[in-house]
Amino acid sequence: MRMVDLIQRKRDGLTLSKEEINFIINGYTQGSIPDYQVAAWAMAIYFQGMNAQEIADLTMAMVQSGDVVDLTGIEGVKVDKHSTGGVGDTTTLVLGPLVAAVGVPVAKMSGRGLGHTGGTIDKLESIEGFHTEITKEQFIDIVNKYKVAVAGQSGNLTPADKKLYGLRDVTATVSSIPLIASSIMSKKIASGADAIVLDVKTGDGAFMKTIEGSRELAQTMVRIGQDVGRNTVAVISDMSQPLGFAVGNALEVKEAIDTLRGEGPEDLTELCLVLGAHMVHLAKRAETFEEAYNQLQSVLKSGEGIHKLKEFIAAQGGDSSIVDHPEKLPQANRQIEVKASLNGYIKSIQAESIGHIAMMLGAGRKTKEDPIDLAVGVVLKKKVGAPVKAGDVLAVLHVNGSADYSDIVNRTTQAFILTQEPVEPPTLIYDVIVE
Repeated sequence: MRMVDLIQRKRDGLTLSKEEINFIINGYTQGSIPDYQVAAWAMAIYFQGMNAQEIADLTMAMVQSGDVVDLTGIEGVKVDKHSTGGVGDTTTLVLGPLVAAVGVPVAKMSGRGLGHTGGTIDKLESIEGFHTEITKEQFIDIVNKYKVAVAGQSGNLTPADKKLYGLRDVTATVSSIPLIASSIMSKKIASGADAIVLDVKTGDGAFMKTIEGSRELAQTMVRIGQDVGRNTVAVISDMSQPLGFAVGNALEVKEAIDTLRGEGPEDLTELCLVLGAHMVHLAKRAETFEEAYNQLQSVLKSGEGIHKLKEFIAAQGGDSSIVDHPEKLPQANRQIEVKASLNGYIKSIQAESIGHIAMMLGAGRKTKEDPIDLAVGVVLKKKVGAPVKAGDVLAVLHVNGSADYSDIVNRTTQAFILTQEPVEPPTLIYDVIVE
Protein backbone atom coordinates (compact mmCIF):
# COMPACT_ATOMS: atom_id res chain seq x y z
CA MET A 1 0.00 0.00 0.00
CA ARG A 2 1.39 3.42 -0.99
CA MET A 3 0.24 6.76 0.43
CA VAL A 4 0.51 8.48 -2.96
CA ASP A 5 -2.03 6.02 -4.40
CA LEU A 6 -4.46 6.68 -1.55
CA ILE A 7 -4.13 10.46 -2.03
CA GLN A 8 -4.90 9.97 -5.72
CA ARG A 9 -7.93 7.79 -4.98
CA LYS A 10 -9.43 10.38 -2.65
CA ARG A 11 -8.49 13.21 -5.03
CA ASP A 12 -10.52 11.43 -7.71
CA GLY A 13 -13.53 11.04 -5.41
CA LEU A 14 -13.15 7.32 -4.76
CA THR A 15 -13.91 5.57 -1.48
CA LEU A 16 -11.17 4.42 0.87
CA SER A 17 -11.50 1.11 2.73
CA LYS A 18 -11.16 0.66 6.48
CA GLU A 19 -7.74 -0.93 5.96
CA GLU A 20 -6.56 2.00 3.83
CA ILE A 21 -7.74 4.56 6.40
CA ASN A 22 -6.06 2.59 9.22
CA PHE A 23 -2.86 2.52 7.15
CA ILE A 24 -2.90 6.32 6.81
CA ILE A 25 -3.70 7.07 10.47
CA ASN A 26 -1.27 4.51 11.88
CA GLY A 27 1.49 5.62 9.54
CA TYR A 28 0.98 9.29 10.32
CA THR A 29 0.85 8.71 14.08
CA GLN A 30 4.03 6.62 14.01
CA GLY A 31 5.86 9.03 11.71
CA SER A 32 6.29 6.84 8.63
CA ILE A 33 3.93 9.01 6.54
CA PRO A 34 5.09 12.66 6.32
CA ASP A 35 3.07 15.82 6.95
CA TYR A 36 3.05 16.89 3.31
CA GLN A 37 1.32 13.71 2.15
CA VAL A 38 -1.31 13.84 4.91
CA ALA A 39 -1.85 17.53 4.09
CA ALA A 40 -2.56 16.57 0.46
CA TRP A 41 -4.95 13.83 1.64
CA ALA A 42 -6.78 16.25 3.97
CA MET A 43 -7.17 18.73 1.09
CA ALA A 44 -8.57 15.95 -1.10
CA ILE A 45 -11.12 15.21 1.66
CA TYR A 46 -11.91 18.93 1.90
CA PHE A 47 -12.95 18.97 -1.76
CA GLN A 48 -14.26 15.41 -2.26
CA GLY A 49 -15.76 14.64 1.17
CA MET A 50 -16.17 11.17 2.67
CA ASN A 51 -19.12 8.82 2.87
CA ALA A 52 -20.64 7.72 6.18
CA GLN A 53 -18.62 4.50 6.39
CA GLU A 54 -15.34 6.29 5.68
CA ILE A 55 -16.07 8.87 8.38
CA ALA A 56 -16.91 6.14 10.92
CA ASP A 57 -13.72 4.24 9.99
CA LEU A 58 -11.62 7.42 10.28
CA THR A 59 -13.14 8.17 13.70
CA MET A 60 -12.38 4.71 15.06
CA ALA A 61 -8.85 4.73 13.59
CA MET A 62 -8.18 7.92 15.58
CA VAL A 63 -9.79 6.41 18.71
CA GLN A 64 -7.50 3.38 18.45
CA SER A 65 -4.37 5.50 17.88
CA GLY A 66 -4.02 6.03 21.64
CA ASP A 67 -5.53 5.23 25.01
CA VAL A 68 -9.22 4.35 25.33
CA VAL A 69 -10.59 5.16 28.77
CA ASP A 70 -12.31 2.22 30.45
CA LEU A 71 -15.21 3.49 32.56
CA THR A 72 -16.85 0.11 33.17
CA GLY A 73 -16.07 0.56 36.87
CA ILE A 74 -18.69 3.33 36.98
CA GLU A 75 -22.21 2.13 37.69
CA GLY A 76 -24.91 3.08 35.18
CA VAL A 77 -24.99 4.53 31.66
CA LYS A 78 -22.26 7.15 31.21
CA VAL A 79 -23.45 10.05 29.06
CA ASP A 80 -20.99 12.67 27.83
CA LYS A 81 -21.82 16.15 26.52
CA HIS A 82 -19.81 18.07 23.96
CA SER A 83 -20.26 21.64 22.76
CA THR A 84 -18.79 22.79 19.46
CA GLY A 85 -17.79 25.99 21.27
CA GLY A 86 -19.00 29.52 21.58
CA VAL A 87 -18.93 32.62 23.76
CA GLY A 88 -20.07 32.39 27.38
CA ASP A 89 -20.67 28.64 27.06
CA THR A 90 -21.02 27.74 30.75
CA THR A 91 -23.20 24.65 30.22
CA THR A 92 -20.82 21.99 31.59
CA LEU A 93 -20.53 23.79 34.94
CA VAL A 94 -24.32 23.69 35.30
CA LEU A 95 -25.06 20.36 33.62
CA GLY A 96 -22.64 18.25 35.65
CA PRO A 97 -24.24 18.86 39.06
CA LEU A 98 -27.77 19.15 37.64
CA VAL A 99 -27.73 15.79 35.83
CA ALA A 100 -25.84 14.10 38.68
CA ALA A 101 -28.55 15.26 41.08
CA VAL A 102 -31.06 12.93 39.38
CA GLY A 103 -28.67 9.97 39.63
CA VAL A 104 -27.03 9.97 36.19
CA PRO A 105 -23.22 9.50 36.34
CA VAL A 106 -21.37 12.41 34.72
CA ALA A 107 -17.76 11.36 34.07
CA LYS A 108 -16.37 14.34 32.20
CA MET A 109 -12.93 14.70 30.67
CA SER A 110 -12.20 18.25 29.61
CA GLY A 111 -9.36 20.32 28.30
CA ARG A 112 -8.01 23.82 28.61
CA GLY A 113 -9.29 26.54 26.36
CA LEU A 114 -7.63 28.09 23.33
CA GLY A 115 -9.53 31.19 22.24
CA HIS A 116 -12.12 33.42 23.86
CA THR A 117 -11.90 32.11 27.43
CA GLY A 118 -10.41 29.18 29.27
CA GLY A 119 -11.83 25.70 28.93
CA THR A 120 -13.84 23.93 31.62
CA ILE A 121 -10.61 22.97 33.42
CA ASP A 122 -9.47 26.61 33.58
CA LYS A 123 -12.86 27.76 34.82
CA LEU A 124 -12.93 25.18 37.60
CA GLU A 125 -9.44 26.24 38.66
CA SER A 126 -10.97 29.61 39.56
CA ILE A 127 -12.09 27.72 42.68
CA GLU A 128 -9.34 27.63 45.29
CA GLY A 129 -7.98 24.12 45.86
CA PHE A 130 -9.94 22.49 43.02
CA HIS A 131 -7.77 20.01 41.14
CA THR A 132 -8.48 18.04 38.01
CA GLU A 133 -5.23 16.07 37.88
CA ILE A 134 -6.64 12.96 39.55
CA THR A 135 -5.93 9.28 38.97
CA LYS A 136 -8.31 7.05 37.06
CA GLU A 137 -9.14 5.25 40.30
CA GLN A 138 -9.95 8.52 42.09
CA PHE A 139 -12.02 9.64 39.10
CA ILE A 140 -14.13 6.46 39.10
CA ASP A 141 -14.50 6.51 42.89
CA ILE A 142 -15.73 10.13 42.90
CA VAL A 143 -18.28 9.45 40.15
CA ASN A 144 -19.60 6.35 41.94
CA LYS A 145 -19.85 8.25 45.22
CA TYR A 146 -21.10 11.66 44.06
CA LYS A 147 -22.20 10.95 40.45
CA VAL A 148 -20.00 13.72 38.97
CA ALA A 149 -16.30 14.35 38.38
CA VAL A 150 -14.26 16.38 35.90
CA ALA A 151 -10.70 15.40 35.04
CA GLY A 152 -8.07 16.67 32.63
CA GLN A 153 -7.77 14.68 29.41
CA SER A 154 -5.22 11.89 29.17
CA GLY A 155 -2.01 12.92 27.45
CA ASN A 156 -2.34 10.00 25.03
CA LEU A 157 -6.02 10.33 24.15
CA THR A 158 -6.45 10.30 20.33
CA PRO A 159 -2.86 11.35 19.47
CA ALA A 160 -3.69 10.98 15.76
CA ASP A 161 -6.39 13.62 16.10
CA LYS A 162 -4.06 16.04 17.92
CA LYS A 163 -1.45 15.64 15.16
CA LEU A 164 -3.98 15.87 12.33
CA TYR A 165 -5.72 18.90 13.84
CA GLY A 166 -2.42 20.76 14.11
CA LEU A 167 -1.78 20.05 10.43
CA ARG A 168 -5.31 21.07 9.35
CA ASP A 169 -4.90 24.34 11.24
CA VAL A 170 -2.00 25.40 8.98
CA THR A 171 -3.25 23.94 5.68
CA ALA A 172 -6.73 25.58 5.47
CA THR A 173 -8.54 22.26 5.94
CA VAL A 174 -10.10 22.85 9.38
CA SER A 175 -13.57 23.55 7.97
CA SER A 176 -14.14 20.09 6.48
CA ILE A 177 -17.21 18.45 8.01
CA PRO A 178 -15.87 14.85 7.81
CA LEU A 179 -12.65 15.98 9.54
CA ILE A 180 -14.45 18.13 12.15
CA ALA A 181 -16.96 15.38 12.95
CA SER A 182 -14.39 12.59 13.24
CA SER A 183 -12.16 14.82 15.41
CA ILE A 184 -14.92 15.59 17.90
CA MET A 185 -16.40 12.10 18.01
CA SER A 186 -13.05 10.32 18.32
CA LYS A 187 -12.35 12.20 21.58
CA LYS A 188 -15.82 11.49 22.98
CA ILE A 189 -15.63 7.77 22.15
CA ALA A 190 -12.07 7.43 23.48
CA SER A 191 -13.20 9.11 26.72
CA GLY A 192 -15.38 6.08 27.51
CA ALA A 193 -18.89 7.44 27.03
CA ASP A 194 -21.79 5.01 26.51
CA ALA A 195 -23.95 7.75 24.98
CA ILE A 196 -23.26 11.28 23.74
CA VAL A 197 -25.24 14.53 23.67
CA LEU A 198 -23.85 17.15 21.27
CA ASP A 199 -24.53 20.88 21.52
CA VAL A 200 -23.88 22.15 18.00
CA LYS A 201 -23.72 25.94 17.98
CA THR A 202 -24.81 28.11 15.06
CA GLY A 203 -24.40 31.82 14.40
CA ASP A 204 -21.83 34.61 14.65
CA GLY A 205 -20.00 33.25 17.71
CA ALA A 206 -19.99 29.65 16.50
CA PHE A 207 -17.60 27.69 14.32
CA MET A 208 -20.48 26.93 11.95
CA LYS A 209 -22.09 30.25 11.00
CA THR A 210 -25.20 28.93 9.24
CA ILE A 211 -28.01 26.63 10.37
CA GLU A 212 -27.49 24.53 7.23
CA GLY A 213 -23.82 23.95 8.02
CA SER A 214 -24.59 23.24 11.67
CA ARG A 215 -27.29 20.75 10.72
CA GLU A 216 -24.94 18.92 8.34
CA LEU A 217 -22.27 18.70 11.05
CA ALA A 218 -24.82 17.52 13.62
CA GLN A 219 -26.22 14.84 11.31
CA THR A 220 -22.71 13.62 10.47
CA MET A 221 -21.72 13.30 14.14
CA VAL A 222 -24.97 11.58 15.13
CA ARG A 223 -24.48 9.10 12.28
CA ILE A 224 -20.92 8.37 13.47
CA GLY A 225 -22.18 7.73 16.99
CA GLN A 226 -24.89 5.35 15.81
CA ASP A 227 -22.50 3.58 13.42
CA VAL A 228 -20.02 2.81 16.22
CA GLY A 229 -22.65 1.79 18.77
CA ARG A 230 -23.07 4.98 20.84
CA ASN A 231 -26.55 6.45 21.25
CA THR A 232 -26.07 10.04 20.12
CA VAL A 233 -28.33 13.11 20.03
CA ALA A 234 -27.42 16.57 18.71
CA VAL A 235 -29.10 19.83 19.71
CA ILE A 236 -28.56 22.80 17.37
CA SER A 237 -28.51 25.91 19.56
CA ASP A 238 -28.05 29.61 18.96
CA MET A 239 -24.72 31.41 19.22
CA SER A 240 -25.67 34.60 17.38
CA GLN A 241 -25.13 36.34 20.73
CA PRO A 242 -23.17 35.18 23.81
CA LEU A 243 -24.91 32.54 25.91
CA GLY A 244 -25.96 33.97 29.26
CA PHE A 245 -24.36 37.21 30.45
CA ALA A 246 -20.85 36.30 31.63
CA VAL A 247 -17.78 35.76 29.43
CA GLY A 248 -14.72 34.95 31.53
CA ASN A 249 -13.54 32.21 33.87
CA ALA A 250 -14.47 33.14 37.45
CA LEU A 251 -17.35 35.22 36.05
CA GLU A 252 -18.80 32.10 34.39
CA VAL A 253 -18.39 30.05 37.59
CA LYS A 254 -20.41 32.75 39.40
CA GLU A 255 -23.07 32.57 36.66
CA ALA A 256 -23.20 28.75 36.95
CA ILE A 257 -23.82 29.11 40.71
CA ASP A 258 -26.62 31.60 40.02
CA THR A 259 -28.14 29.24 37.44
CA LEU A 260 -28.13 26.25 39.81
CA ARG A 261 -29.88 28.49 42.36
CA GLY A 262 -32.59 29.11 39.77
CA GLU A 263 -31.46 32.72 39.34
CA GLY A 264 -29.45 32.42 36.13
CA PRO A 265 -30.04 33.83 32.63
CA GLU A 266 -33.09 32.41 30.87
CA ASP A 267 -31.20 31.21 27.79
CA LEU A 268 -28.46 29.41 29.76
CA THR A 269 -31.02 27.82 32.09
CA GLU A 270 -33.24 26.59 29.26
CA LEU A 271 -30.36 25.20 27.20
CA CYS A 272 -29.02 23.31 30.23
CA LEU A 273 -32.46 21.85 30.92
CA VAL A 274 -32.79 20.68 27.30
CA LEU A 275 -29.27 19.22 27.02
CA GLY A 276 -29.57 17.68 30.48
CA ALA A 277 -32.94 16.13 29.69
CA HIS A 278 -31.44 14.40 26.65
CA MET A 279 -28.58 13.12 28.86
CA VAL A 280 -31.03 11.78 31.45
CA HIS A 281 -33.18 10.17 28.75
CA LEU A 282 -30.19 8.49 27.05
CA ALA A 283 -29.07 7.24 30.47
CA LYS A 284 -32.48 5.53 30.81
CA ARG A 285 -33.35 7.44 33.99
CA ALA A 286 -36.56 8.64 32.33
CA GLU A 287 -38.83 7.06 29.75
CA THR A 288 -39.33 10.27 27.77
CA PHE A 289 -37.53 13.56 27.17
CA GLU A 290 -40.43 15.38 28.84
CA GLU A 291 -40.17 13.27 32.00
CA ALA A 292 -36.42 13.91 32.14
CA TYR A 293 -36.95 17.66 31.66
CA ASN A 294 -39.42 17.74 34.54
CA GLN A 295 -36.99 15.84 36.79
CA LEU A 296 -34.31 18.45 36.15
CA GLN A 297 -36.71 21.33 36.77
CA SER A 298 -37.57 19.73 40.11
CA VAL A 299 -33.94 19.43 41.28
CA LEU A 300 -33.33 23.01 40.19
CA LYS A 301 -36.25 24.26 42.26
CA SER A 302 -35.55 22.03 45.27
CA GLY A 303 -31.92 23.10 45.64
CA GLU A 304 -30.58 19.57 45.01
CA GLY A 305 -28.58 20.90 42.05
CA ILE A 306 -26.74 23.52 44.11
CA HIS A 307 -26.14 20.96 46.88
CA LYS A 308 -24.60 18.60 44.30
CA LEU A 309 -22.31 21.41 43.12
CA LYS A 310 -20.97 21.78 46.69
CA GLU A 311 -20.35 18.02 46.92
CA PHE A 312 -18.60 18.01 43.54
CA ILE A 313 -16.29 20.89 44.44
CA ALA A 314 -15.38 19.41 47.84
CA ALA A 315 -14.77 15.93 46.36
CA GLN A 316 -12.06 17.38 44.09
CA GLY A 317 -10.37 19.40 46.84
CA GLY A 318 -12.04 22.72 46.16
CA ASP A 319 -13.39 25.27 48.62
CA SER A 320 -17.14 24.59 48.43
CA SER A 321 -17.89 27.70 50.50
CA ILE A 322 -17.58 29.73 47.28
CA VAL A 323 -21.08 28.50 46.40
CA ASP A 324 -22.48 30.57 49.27
CA HIS A 325 -19.73 33.20 49.07
CA PRO A 326 -18.91 33.70 45.36
CA GLU A 327 -17.01 36.85 46.31
CA LYS A 328 -14.19 34.41 47.22
CA LEU A 329 -13.68 33.77 43.50
CA PRO A 330 -10.89 35.77 41.80
CA GLN A 331 -11.99 39.40 41.44
CA ALA A 332 -10.75 41.98 38.94
CA ASN A 333 -9.53 45.21 40.47
CA ARG A 334 -11.54 47.48 38.16
CA GLN A 335 -14.90 47.51 36.43
CA ILE A 336 -15.55 49.70 33.39
CA GLU A 337 -19.11 50.38 32.28
CA VAL A 338 -19.78 50.47 28.54
CA LYS A 339 -22.80 52.69 27.85
CA ALA A 340 -25.17 53.21 24.93
CA SER A 341 -25.00 56.54 23.12
CA LEU A 342 -28.38 56.20 21.41
CA ASN A 343 -31.96 55.16 22.13
CA GLY A 344 -33.31 52.06 20.40
CA TYR A 345 -33.48 48.28 20.56
CA ILE A 346 -30.62 45.80 20.46
CA LYS A 347 -30.77 44.21 17.02
CA SER A 348 -27.71 41.97 17.48
CA ILE A 349 -24.67 41.41 19.65
CA GLN A 350 -21.61 40.26 17.74
CA ALA A 351 -20.69 37.23 19.80
CA GLU A 352 -17.34 36.67 18.13
CA SER A 353 -16.31 40.28 18.87
CA ILE A 354 -17.28 39.92 22.53
CA GLY A 355 -15.21 36.74 22.68
CA HIS A 356 -12.18 38.49 21.20
CA ILE A 357 -12.61 41.36 23.67
CA ALA A 358 -12.60 38.89 26.59
CA MET A 359 -9.41 37.35 25.19
CA MET A 360 -7.79 40.80 24.84
CA LEU A 361 -8.55 41.42 28.53
CA GLY A 362 -6.70 38.20 29.40
CA ALA A 363 -9.58 35.73 29.83
CA GLY A 364 -8.40 33.49 26.98
CA ARG A 365 -5.29 32.29 25.16
CA LYS A 366 -3.90 33.12 21.73
CA THR A 367 -1.37 30.29 22.08
CA LYS A 368 -1.26 27.23 24.34
CA GLU A 369 1.53 28.81 26.38
CA ASP A 370 -0.34 32.03 27.22
CA PRO A 371 -1.32 32.55 30.88
CA ILE A 372 -4.95 33.25 31.74
CA ASP A 373 -6.26 35.89 34.13
CA LEU A 374 -9.11 34.03 35.82
CA ALA A 375 -10.76 37.23 37.14
CA VAL A 376 -11.23 39.28 33.98
CA GLY A 377 -13.93 39.23 31.31
CA VAL A 378 -17.13 40.81 30.10
CA VAL A 379 -20.57 40.80 31.72
CA LEU A 380 -23.43 41.78 29.42
CA LYS A 381 -26.25 43.87 30.84
CA LYS A 382 -28.49 43.74 27.77
CA LYS A 383 -29.40 40.99 25.31
CA VAL A 384 -30.90 41.01 21.81
CA GLY A 385 -34.41 42.49 21.79
CA ALA A 386 -33.92 44.67 24.87
CA PRO A 387 -34.93 48.36 24.70
CA VAL A 388 -32.07 50.78 25.34
CA LYS A 389 -31.85 54.45 26.28
CA ALA A 390 -28.76 56.61 25.81
CA GLY A 391 -26.64 56.20 28.92
CA ASP A 392 -27.86 52.68 29.70
CA VAL A 393 -25.09 50.21 30.55
CA LEU A 394 -24.65 47.64 27.77
CA ALA A 395 -21.81 45.68 29.38
CA VAL A 396 -19.27 45.82 32.18
CA LEU A 397 -15.60 45.06 31.55
CA HIS A 398 -13.82 43.38 34.47
CA VAL A 399 -10.17 44.37 34.11
CA ASN A 400 -6.89 44.20 36.00
CA GLY A 401 -4.26 46.91 35.78
CA SER A 402 -4.29 50.60 34.99
CA ALA A 403 -3.92 50.47 31.19
CA ASP A 404 -5.96 52.64 28.85
CA TYR A 405 -8.96 50.52 27.83
CA SER A 406 -10.60 53.12 25.56
CA ASP A 407 -10.03 51.02 22.43
CA ILE A 408 -11.63 47.96 24.06
CA VAL A 409 -14.55 50.10 25.27
CA ASN A 410 -15.09 51.29 21.68
CA ARG A 411 -14.90 47.72 20.36
CA THR A 412 -17.48 46.64 22.93
CA THR A 413 -19.83 49.48 21.99
CA GLN A 414 -19.52 48.52 18.32
CA ALA A 415 -20.41 44.89 19.11
CA PHE A 416 -23.92 46.05 20.07
CA ILE A 417 -25.95 46.84 16.94
CA LEU A 418 -28.99 49.05 17.63
CA THR A 419 -32.13 49.70 15.59
CA GLN A 420 -35.17 51.92 16.01
CA GLU A 421 -37.63 49.08 15.47
CA PRO A 422 -38.57 46.49 18.15
CA VAL A 423 -36.67 43.19 17.76
CA GLU A 424 -37.66 39.65 18.70
CA PRO A 425 -35.04 37.69 20.67
CA PRO A 426 -33.40 34.94 18.59
CA THR A 427 -34.56 31.34 18.64
CA LEU A 428 -32.54 29.43 21.23
CA ILE A 429 -32.92 25.87 19.91
CA TYR A 430 -33.29 25.30 16.19
CA ASP A 431 -33.40 21.55 15.89
CA VAL A 432 -32.75 18.21 17.59
CA ILE A 433 -31.06 15.52 15.49
CA VAL A 434 -31.55 11.93 16.62
CA GLU A 435 -30.63 10.03 13.44
